[in-house]
Amino acid sequence: MPAPRRAALLVLAVLLGAAVFLVPAAPASASGIVRWENRVSDRILDIGISSPNLEGPDWSVKVVRLLLPPGWSKDANRTWPTIWVLHGGFDDHKSWSDKGDLATLTAGKNAIFVLPETSWCSAYSDWRNTGNGGPPAWEKYLLGDVRTVLESTYKANTTRAVAGNSMGGLGAMKFAAKNQGFFRSAASFSGNVDPLHESGAPGDPDLPGQGCAADWKRVWGELPAQRDIWRANNPYSQVARLTGIPLFVSYGKGDAVEEKVYEQNYRFVDALQDAHAQVDERYVAGQGHNWNAWKIQMADALPMLLSSVGA
Repeated sequence: MPAPRRAALLVLAVLLGAAVFLVPAAPASASGIVRWENRVSDRILDIGISSPNLEGPDWSVKVVRLLLPPGWSKDANRTWPTIWVLHGGFDDHKSWSDKGDLATLTAGKNAIFVLPETSWCSAYSDWRNTGNGGPPAWEKYLLGDVRTVLESTYKANTTRAVAGNSMGGLGAMKFAAKNQGFFRSAASFSGNVDPLHESGAPGDPDLPGQGCAADWKRVWGELPAQRDIWRANNPYSQVARLTGIPLFVSYGKGDAVEEKVYEQNYRFVDALQDAHAQVDERYVAGQGHNWNAWKIQMADALPMLLSSVGA
């Protein structure tokens, strides 16, 4: 990470710490522990969660941002479905609200929108770490620790959908495929849906970990030795496990990054259609790999996501 960016993030963390208040720890049986809350606005609540599944000293804290529905409180006598919205590389828990205008798009909707922070190169995966496992274990953290905290303390119920952009599109589709029945629908916006290039997309496999200067072999291992792990985390390879829920896949071809996305996504959609999956494909030739595009894509996907969870 460039030094100015690192310094800026450190300053932001210090400022954020001054604005929060401590809350009681989560039940001892939960791996994720709520360290603090920060009510950013009437609709936005940030939660600092630590977990042994996070890499760093003393269970480093990551932030989960919640966009809250009308009438929500921790003491409410009802629960709400959740729509998980995953960020891409070089972004975090704030990106979908600050850059993607998600609070405006979702105003008045009866669902909790869950915007979790991971890392710039999480790949939304439990890292192999040369066969030793251990942190970072992003899938265990999100679908185990964070989910448990939300459903035990923050009035989330077990009806869920998932969406994401770029690396978050990889996360959304692989989470839905690996955890059948966990999510009622899934959406990918300009997603990295075939990092293995198993579809025949041109070029070598996309090496995870590069966004935060990590050794890519820590994530899914080496090729061809750990090809089975790559395939388990590669949405294109898991198409057969995506046939039971509505899907939304959008992509364009408007810049150099999105052209690579295009090569993966049209093949991914073809495979989904061949498998008789329920997929809404949105291809816009001039659309780039940027927030202007993703705001439009989210607005298009939102009715399906909300309908799938009954919101």
